[in-house]
Amino acid sequence: MRLVDLTRTLDATDYDRLPDPVRPSASIITPKIEHYEPAGKGADVMCAIFGCERHDLPDGEGWGEERIAMNSHIGTHVDAPLHYGSTCEGEPARTIEQIGLDELFCDGLVLDVRDMATPGEGISVEALDAAIEANGGELTPGCAVMIRTGMEVYGLTDLANYAYPGMTRAGTLHLAELGAKVLGTDAMGWDRPFFVMRQDFQETGDPATIWDGHFAGRDREVFIVQQLTNLAALPPHGFQVGFFPIKLAHCSAAPARVVAFLP
Repeated sequence: MRLVDLTRTLDATDYDRLPDPVRPSASIITPKIEHYEPAGKGADVMCAIFGCERHDLPDGEGWGEERIAMNSHIGTHVDAPLHYGSTCEGEPARTIEQIGLDELFCDGLVLDVRDMATPGEGISVEALDAAIEANGGELTPGCAVMIRTGMEVYGLTDLANYAYPGMTRAGTLHLAELGAKVLGTDAMGWDRPFFVMRQDFQETGDPATIWDGHFAGRDREVFIVQQLTNLAALPPHGFQVGFFPIKLAHCSAAPARVVAFLP
């Protein structure tokens, strides 16, 4: 068995490299980390706890430690149904720690829509069906479908990375009706970019243009996973994938380590 890591590395120093228009959304991209180095604050903390001096510690060093502040939707993360609203399928929406690991370890498929998706626009049901046919695999009940949008060619410093093609209500429900339970994307977000949805709403006044891909999860329970990486390393189908979020009580999402298991 071969393991493929599909998780984006979280690096606090990425903040300094983000384009200015993106910085208001930095909390879902970069954490804030204060490092307590062994030869610095780490040693100070240990001296305070144990009542010792630095010369009492090996090479004058204490432990390494980090103090971290981050959004529950940072980086590669799993959305729980609570993220879409307080109810799901007419019942109280589940939180992230209420989702069983058996629901997050499943068959995986990669749908390649790179040649059929337009940056900033919705990915059509027709494009999804064409990608499913090209994939050649089967959507088994409870499986994970991961959308390869083409954003892999961009880094966090590229503005084009934030004008990704996104999913719509129709596409989200279509995948769910075909049996998919975990819906993932390598884009920064599942829906079309916020600025696109805002412009649509301002022009049309239609509330159905607002976050419709996520809000579809109020009607059909799905777990949305964003900011996947390394999908190019996977075959179209024939593997399993585990989405393992931090077990945060009463939360709408959590950062996850996402790993594909290839035979």
